[in-house]
Amino acid sequence: MILFLDFDGVLHPEPCYEEAQLFSCLPRLENVLRDFPEVQIVISSTWRDKRSLIELKAFFSEDIADRIIGTTPAWREIPEIMDTIGYQRHAEIEGWLRKSCRPWINWLAIDDKPYLFKPFLKNLIKTNSPTGFDEQAEGRLRNCLSISSRPI
Repeated sequence: MILFLDFDGVLHPEPCYEEAQLFSCLPRLENVLRDFPEVQIVISSTWRDKRSLIELKAFFSEDIADRIIGTTPAWREIPEIMDTIGYQRHAEIEGWLRKSCRPWINWLAIDDKPYLFKPFLKNLIKTNSPTGFDEQAEGRLRNCLSISSRPI
C-alpha cells in the first residue's frame, strides 16, 4: 500500500499562521501508520518543490521517515498523463505509479483539496483545511487501511 501525503491542510491547518502549528497533526498520522507497517509513503505536497527528499523526511519521526520512498512528479513533467487524467494531484500520483513500474499497487491519498482529484475517487481521504488530520480523518484512514490489509 502506498500513501500519497499532502502537508498543508493535512499535517497542519491551512492557513497556518504560526510556525508552532506546523506539523501539529503529524503525531496523530504517525500513530496510525505505526499500526500499519506495510504502508509506504510518497509525498505529494507542493513542499516537494522547494525541499529535497532528505529535508522532507526530517519533519517525521525516524521510523516513519524510513518509509518515505519518494515524491510525486510535478504535473508539468507529465503532460501526457495530465491530459488524460485532467486533475492535477491525481495525475501526479498516476505519474509516480507509472514511473514506479507498479501502477497496479493499492494506494490512498490524504489531501484537503478534492478538486485536484477525479470526483468520487474512493482512494481519497479528504481532510478539512482548517483542522488538518483530525479524529474523523483518522477514522477514515484506519478503516481504509484495515480493509486493504485483510487477507483475501
